[in-house]
Amino acid sequence: MCRGMALDPYIRAVGFDMDGTFMDTHVDYKRLADTICDALIEVGIPEDAIDRSRGSKTEIDCGVQWLRKNGRANRIPDMIRRVGNAATGVELENAGSAKPFPGSLELLDRLNAMGYKTGILTRGGHDYATRVLRDAGVLDRFDTVVARDDYPEEQAKPSPKSIYNLGNLMGVVPREILYLGDSSIDWMAAHGAGARFIGVLSGGSTYSDWMALDKNIETVDSVRSLLDML
Repeated sequence: MCRGMALDPYIRAVGFDMDGTFMDTHVDYKRLADTICDALIEVGIPEDAIDRSRGSKTEIDCGVQWLRKNGRANRIPDMIRRVGNAATGVELENAGSAKPFPGSLELLDRLNAMGYKTGILTRGGHDYATRVLRDAGVLDRFDTVVARDDYPEEQAKPSPKSIYNLGNLMGVVPREILYLGDSSIDWMAAHGAGARFIGVLSGGSTYSDWMALDKNIETVDSVRSLLDML
């Protein structure tokens, strides 16, 4: 755990994953994955080419590869559109029950007062992310919000390009960003781009999960713990 540590002086911006990190949301991820798989089948990808036990991002990538391999690359934009719309529909189902984790708003206000740029980088859809943050009264308190469909699919997390996109909108480079997230795709994006990363325990990953991924990952119980580092 990283407690009582100050932020490195070169950090100019702090980015947050949304679900499980800054916001306590209630997306049905099993239903989300199944819905995405169904959308892939609708555009002609055979069921035996889909593994419903894998993560939704993996299945989207496999869908793209299958279409290219089978001479149907022209269907990729339609597939991405269908998958995105289906995913956003599931995400929005419980959007009204989302709320900031304890300490999140205090942390955001302090970061803004100290001159740090702040942003959300999420694999949630744009409509979903802005709805959740607007209803929580925090949308306008972030400098920027980057959702999965604001850029091409291949630039969404876990691609390091997602961190570059976040940084470009905040006017910083990745090494000047501290990014907090609750899943392996958050770490993959930050690590690949050269941003500093802290894993939170408020979402889907336990301390053991983080250590199994990389024993050098810094962890905190929640984003509220960052208040002790400022």
